[in-house]
Amino acid sequence: MTRTKVVLYNPRAVFFTMPLALLAIGSALDPTRYDVRIIDGRLEKDPVAAVLAELDDAVCLGVTVLTGAPIRDALQVCRAAKAHRPALPVVWGGWHASLFPTDTLVEPSVDFTVQGQGEATFVELVERFAAGDWQPGGPGLGISGTVERVDGAPWRNLARAMTDMNELPAHDYRLMEVERYYKLKGERQLDYISSTGCFFRCAFCADPFVFKRRWTALEPERMSQEAEALWQRYRFDDLAFQDETFFTYRDRVVAVAEEFLRRFAPATNGAAPAANATFTWTATMRADQGVRLSDDAFALCVRSGLRRVMIGVESGSQEMMDWMKKDIRVEDVIRSAEMCVRHGVGVIFPFIVGFPGESDESVRASMELVKRLRSMSPQFETPIFYFKPYPGSQITDEVVRQGYSLPQTLDEWADFDFVGSSGPWVTPEKYEMIERFKFYNRFAWGPETLRRRPLQAVARWRVRKDFYRAPVEKRVVDRLKPLPKLS
Repeated sequence: MTRTKVVLYNPRAVFFTMPLALLAIGSALDPTRYDVRIIDGRLEKDPVAAVLAELDDAVCLGVTVLTGAPIRDALQVCRAAKAHRPALPVVWGGWHASLFPTDTLVEPSVDFTVQGQGEATFVELVERFAAGDWQPGGPGLGISGTVERVDGAPWRNLARAMTDMNELPAHDYRLMEVERYYKLKGERQLDYISSTGCFFRCAFCADPFVFKRRWTALEPERMSQEAEALWQRYRFDDLAFQDETFFTYRDRVVAVAEEFLRRFAPATNGAAPAANATFTWTATMRADQGVRLSDDAFALCVRSGLRRVMIGVESGSQEMMDWMKKDIRVEDVIRSAEMCVRHGVGVIFPFIVGFPGESDESVRASMELVKRLRSMSPQFETPIFYFKPYPGSQITDEVVRQGYSLPQTLDEWADFDFVGSSGPWVTPEKYEMIERFKFYNRFAWGPETLRRRPLQAVARWRVRKDFYRAPVEKRVVDRLKPLPKLS
């Protein structure tokens, strides 16, 4: 029996996380009926040619799109696809399509957008495409969870309820070239997602807008079964959970750790299993979740392989934390950090500065907390980002009401840089000071080596004294080479 081909595309980006969104929707399709081809622009010399080579007998093209630079690559591919096969249905999913479901359809090369969790929605779409139920300019399909073009204008269908992840099939990693991602990452790290959504209400985040503060997760036994099968096939050294909030429920986390120990740690004469020596794992954690986790529970996680967590801090000012509705305390951050120090676990603590109306005192409070955390452990990292009004968040809605203009077209959104640049609320002088602080803080508390020691001593003195004028050392390092990765 001939299978129907479905082509999925992941646009080029600067990171090499595996395309789990495409893996999810591709795995949801019946493999006996559909031949799913995932093409990743990051792996191709000529992404357009790679996609066009697969389209002649395909039933549709699906693309996952993040806001920012990936849009430009997605547009190039989709416009070429439409020029090659004008009647081919093109579907966009991912964050941008969820945030701008109707605006995206102004682009002629996009026929449908999918909002939020896409597995069930995409399966229904593909079934209708395969049955020949859709033609350009024809009647709409009326599928929940989509926006489509009807009579030349976007038409929003009913929203689709979130599906329990345990009702969905396991992700079929054979749909992508896992070894190529290992090579790009420089380590045998497998990406995996065990939950969707987030219960929390952070005002700078788009997640509450997309998933309406709902959350669903795989059962621990299923996760461990899948991890065992994946390790047997791909022999990963590290399992990276890409969940928004992995540590949502203590009992679930403990059960996952116990499952990993049962499957991957050797038994010791009837006693408790030894530590998991098969692989390590990383995950996301809120500071308040860390505080609620007992030392014994955290020790169990470490024994099961936990090596690092990511704890979003955002600000060292309690007033700013409350304003952005983080619903955590600065004290929670410190207590979680202390627990990680006790257990030898690394942490990435992301910070954001430059919020609308943020005071100099708030920025200084963040810098002080950064210094305190960095001095606690050489395994702690404290990246600092600048606030940019990411669509869908409460803060962005407020600044737009106050007159801030968001990009209006997909081509303009492709120039939206929410990682490297600062917003209009950061003066050039403040930007310069923060960039100098980031440089010296990075060197001040990194691992000590003989070659780095002189610069580290100077950097530590500067950071302690908050003296960043005449940054001769930074100019020398910037001229010689890019900053080395310290952890």
